Amino acid sequence: NKNLKMKAARTAQGLSQSQLAAAVGATRQTIGLIEAGGYNPSLNLCIAICKVLGTTLNDLFWEEG
Repeated sequence: NKNLKMKAARTAQGLSQSQLAAAVGATRQTIGLIEAGGYNPSLNLCIAICKVLGTTLNDLFWEEG
């Protein structure tokens, strides 16, 4: 399940995958995998991503329906 919401929030902030990764202490590959739906991030990483992107866990990671 791709995380298009995270990708949209990242691009809205004008950040590349590499820039977001550096801000949260992850690798670019990890960010790419999360967006591609190939990696389930830890809660701590989810929170860090939300802080950088100015969003909430519900906005980015809650599955609707």
